[in-house]
Amino acid sequence: MDFWIAIVVATPAHSGVVPYLTYQSERALAPGSLVRVPLGAREVLGIAWGEASAPDNAAQRGKTKSVIASLDGLPPLDAVWRELVAFAAKYYQRSIGEVALSALPPQLREIDTAQLARKQRRQEKRQSTLEQVALQTQKNSIEPRDLVALHNEQVEAITQFFSKNTAVGAPHNTGIDSAIASQPALLFGATGSGKTEVYLRCVQEVLANSPDAQVLVMVPEINLTPQLEARFRTRFAHLAGAQALVSLHSGMTPAQRLTSWLAAHMGVARIILGTRMAVFASMPALRLIIVDEEHDASYKAQDGARHSARDLAVLRAKLCSEMNDAPCRVMLGSATPSLESWQACLQGRYQRLSMPTRVGNGANARVRVVDMRQYPKKTLFAPALLAAILDRVAKGEQSLIFLNRRGYAPVLACDACGWKAACPHCSAFRVFHKTDRTLRCHHCGLTERVPRACPDCGNIDIAPIGRGTEKIEEQLATALGIYTSADAPGLQRPDGSAVIIARMDADTTRLKGSLEVQLAQMHRGEVDILVGTQMVAKGHDFRRITLVAAVNPDSALFSSDFRAPERLFSLLMQAAGRAGRDATLAGAQMWVQTYYPEHALFTALKANDYPGFAADQLRERAQAGLPPSSYQALIRAEARSQEAAQAFLHAASHQAGTVAAFERVTLYPAVPMAIARIANVERAQMLVESHSRTALQKFLSDWQPILRGCKTKGLIRWAMDVDPLAI
Repeated sequence: MDFWIAIVVATPAHSGVVPYLTYQSERALAPGSLVRVPLGAREVLGIAWGEASAPDNAAQRGKTKSVIASLDGLPPLDAVWRELVAFAAKYYQRSIGEVALSALPPQLREIDTAQLARKQRRQEKRQSTLEQVALQTQKNSIEPRDLVALHNEQVEAITQFFSKNTAVGAPHNTGIDSAIASQPALLFGATGSGKTEVYLRCVQEVLANSPDAQVLVMVPEINLTPQLEARFRTRFAHLAGAQALVSLHSGMTPAQRLTSWLAAHMGVARIILGTRMAVFASMPALRLIIVDEEHDASYKAQDGARHSARDLAVLRAKLCSEMNDAPCRVMLGSATPSLESWQACLQGRYQRLSMPTRVGNGANARVRVVDMRQYPKKTLFAPALLAAILDRVAKGEQSLIFLNRRGYAPVLACDACGWKAACPHCSAFRVFHKTDRTLRCHHCGLTERVPRACPDCGNIDIAPIGRGTEKIEEQLATALGIYTSADAPGLQRPDGSAVIIARMDADTTRLKGSLEVQLAQMHRGEVDILVGTQMVAKGHDFRRITLVAAVNPDSALFSSDFRAPERLFSLLMQAAGRAGRDATLAGAQMWVQTYYPEHALFTALKANDYPGFAADQLRERAQAGLPPSSYQALIRAEARSQEAAQAFLHAASHQAGTVAAFERVTLYPAVPMAIARIANVERAQMLVESHSRTALQKFLSDWQPILRGCKTKGLIRWAMDVDPLAI
């Protein structure tokens, strides 16, 4: 007897392929089963989605291809996972196969028939071991060791989180965060208030109440994973099995990702730590999701389906609660929540848990705004700031200098003819890196040696313009008198040893293990002054930092991106939170050098007033009709020429009037993107906006066939970005 199975495979939305393809199978396949199927001339991985209707006639039946093999050693992907994928595909306007297959480990997706057979044999041998480990995990005590004492606000937050599990009414708009059956919680805690300890206690509570429960803990960036993983491993070292706690992020090898994914899928892993990709991990017994630093833009993917992992985490908890017997809670944590989450709290859709006090009753860093207009134009460091850094060195304390731009200078230029080191493949300048004397494009990766003279006029006096972390490190060392040569020891610590200045950015942490080495040096007190980008401004617990300085934050104050003030305020608040985390070290300060000291953003920063800043921003957004008061999507086109990219968007806009929901959306004209060319590919975009999320979704869905039908010579690809974070 033949069975007809609907199977999803990895096909992009713009290909026009139907969501499911029908295949013939000799036996019934449970929904969620992983299979190998033919697709054109290739053999690919697919996922059985359910039964399909039999072809209408014998000729069609004869043309229907058959399933080659199934991965019988693995349990099927459960209904919650499939519903999450289906929703994400629909909401973000992608194909189900594209979302579903990209969520699986690359090694699992690329396995061929022979490898599949070998893997099945190995899986059969390992299955008994996995079952024994899982059984042993259930028998072991869930009581962790060496618990630290909680302060009253932490106790209250945990109590409120587990005591409140009420359904809330559906908001006016239908979307990811609507009709939530188990109310999400926003842990609004000051930096250093002990949010991580609250996470650990919540995980402990969930694991203790269920012998097979799983927990997902998400962090925004890979560089935050090692230290958080270390804390979780230390706290839950008593759990049986090496795979009881696993990580999932893009920095892992394909083999490591597959091992972690299998541990989560089989239920062996009790705790899964990961970045945004982990929201799609298969976890059949998921009972708790924690999203740390929920405001971070890294949770929004910038390629593929361009999903928001934070929003999908909220949805996944809702689906788990509705479709499983046991409820699943979600906790979003941040000292500077996203305006979307903050508004959800104000509207009563999210539960707010507040922890405004630092652990040990430590004081927040006092913000000092320095008016740089009082100094000569090219002054890099205010004299008072240099004196404050020297004072910290004399006390044996650490300082953090923050500038969110790596490299030595943003551009190399010739003042004789006006030449600038532009990238020949991108509409951007190449960044000057002095350490290896190279010009690098941070968009396409083109790297060349610095020319001896101007390529246009031969002038040898080409000079860097602007500053990056390399330049800050160099000039700060010069200003403070820090030297490394034996005959000129320069600035010294109280014990007579040399003062060490270090830099931490994407360049210095590029090699495997280098980040962990630098973090360890900071924690041991071997570094006196750390210069870094945003990677050091959040999530790290540097106990001896008492001074943080933002050197040049003004560029975001008047950006064309309406989200820039929100990002800047969050970044400065997070940076300030690195200072004064040890309550025994008094006088923590955050210095901000600016040419606009009267700006409202700095006023709110000085008062440590996130609620006031958020209220002003929400009011301005509402007056301008911007998110979260409205909903947006971007249509991006890439082509061989800017004219071809915009021609595609113009054609799509011209035909948009035939779509039913057109009257409820606003289409803006097509324009080049901020960086219009990357790797010789021209890019343009068109904004679609609506005050109704339902209307926007309806319009985008009905517009898809029109977009697929717009053929423009030179067009390479197009994509939709729903709820974009950057315009």
